[in-house]
Amino acid sequence: MAISSNEFKQVLIDGLNLEDMTPDEINDNDPLFGDDGLGLDSVDSIELVLIIEKEYGVKIQNPELYNEIFSSVENLLKYINENK
Repeated sequence: MAISSNEFKQVLIDGLNLEDMTPDEINDNDPLFGDDGLGLDSVDSIELVLIIEKEYGVKIQNPELYNEIFSSVENLLKYINENK
């Protein structure tokens, strides 16, 4: 069963301690990193990989795909749903 966007956003909020955010405030197309989106940094990226492995059993094996996979909430969720 596919993970819903709101369910995934809540996992992000809880796992990365994004206090003062709700799933409704996160746009599916928002970048995960940088000033325009969630504003995550390199430490958050490590946390995020661990959260994905723990919550969904999905490992991101190919570092060449990182930029594409982690470009937005939507791309990351799509990758998880396709690989779980």
